[in-house]
Amino acid sequence: MKRVMLVEDEENLHLAIKLNLELENYNVTSVYNGKNAISKFHQGRFDLIILDVMLPEMNGFDICESIRLENSKVPILFLTAKSSNEDKLTGLRIADDYLTKPFNLKELMLRVRNLISRTQNEEESDKKNKLFIAGCNVDLKSFVIQNSEGDDFTLTHKQIKLLKLFIEKKDQVISRQEILEKVWGYDVYPSSRTIDNFVLLFRKVFEKNLPSSTYFKSVRGVGYKFTP
Repeated sequence: MKRVMLVEDEENLHLAIKLNLELENYNVTSVYNGKNAISKFHQGRFDLIILDVMLPEMNGFDICESIRLENSKVPILFLTAKSSNEDKLTGLRIADDYLTKPFNLKELMLRVRNLISRTQNEEESDKKNKLFIAGCNVDLKSFVIQNSEGDDFTLTHKQIKLLKLFIEKKDQVISRQEILEKVWGYDVYPSSRTIDNFVLLFRKVFEKNLPSSTYFKSVRGVGYKFTP
């Protein structure tokens, strides 16, 4: 069940939004003023925050900026009567979405679903990009590998593409021809020695203090095999 913090001081509107969120199977935490919003945020984990701008004690823009100092990922949707272009631009600079009152309830529910789904997809993508392989932490997104001794290595775009190919085809023999086609494409082929140099680098990173070719094995006359 996804958790939503609803920060809205107009009681009737608040209850109507809460009811519809609960009908969509969201767990809703109700907040009616600005200072309580900060307090509630610190007390739990939320998948989405719906935030009015004009609130007692602390306005929504300040709440959003305060939350962003601590958490840059939780999606925030402004739901407000402030409809000037200046307000919209301010809101969209610091939050993820901005919907003005009066609004269509179905549109609000759709925006809620989209924001939560997008964040969930990003989190799953981050998990896929961070791997633990052969005793090393591998971040495929930042191209950084940290070995068991804490040494960091930053790879080039081509090097990370080759590493991804090895990971996808672990325990399989990959020919030099396939490496050239999938990493460099059909237009520009490097020398065969370039592939060898890349593999030597991988051995330096992943096989430090281990016998050479522990994980990256040469297959004579064909190519390489990665056996993590």
